[in-house]
Amino acid sequence: MNEQLLQLIKKRFQVEFKDTTLLEDAFTHSSYVNEHRYLELTDNERLEFLGDAVLELIISEYLYGKFTDLPEGKLTKMRAAIVCEDSLAKFAKACQFDHYIRLGKGEENSNGRQRPALLCDLFESFLGALYLDQGLVAAEKFVAQVIFPKIESGAFSHEMDHKTALQEILQRNGDVAISYQLVGEEGPAHNRQFAVEVSVEGHVIGRGQGKSKKMAEQSAAAAAISDLNNN
Repeated sequence: MNEQLLQLIKKRFQVEFKDTTLLEDAFTHSSYVNEHRYLELTDNERLEFLGDAVLELIISEYLYGKFTDLPEGKLTKMRAAIVCEDSLAKFAKACQFDHYIRLGKGEENSNGRQRPALLCDLFESFLGALYLDQGLVAAEKFVAQVIFPKIESGAFSHEMDHKTALQEILQRNGDVAISYQLVGEEGPAHNRQFAVEVSVEGHVIGRGQGKSKKMAEQSAAAAAISDLNNN
């Protein structure tokens, strides 16, 4: 077992595996197994299968509890953005897992260590191994360290509606009172335009228009976000 890897996950994530064979399997690519058949090794594909399901459950529960105003469709889109191949590959690199994956010579020479699909599988394999070794709570703690801060920082806010995004920005340091008020409407019934202002603790921070009250509220929230980002 790679001692540097053991020290890395202990120091960075406060994780110590009881069964280090699971960790070793998680960091063993099929190309390495194929080139070392005499060692009777196990690759990480089965652990990746398990880790994928564990990760989806953890992310789903987190999003469900955090974004209480988002409908199912929006939650699904955000989850998909978080657990997609590109995102998980970046998380694997941020954890420095790419340094420790065991690859066959052919895979290594073809720059496999940088392949998003391979790194994505590696991240899920590690999570699967952690789940088997220490259970769901430990897996959740790891994800909370690595992924939740990115969500909270707005890295996936493009998948949210503007009202939810604005709420996330304004409530980072605690609850505040956010209100939307219809301040005007004009035009014929078939082409009505609504004007809405969004306020925080009684102070107007954005104004928007739209063909419905909901669209006007979204426009006002977008204007407020833009103003906040520019100040």
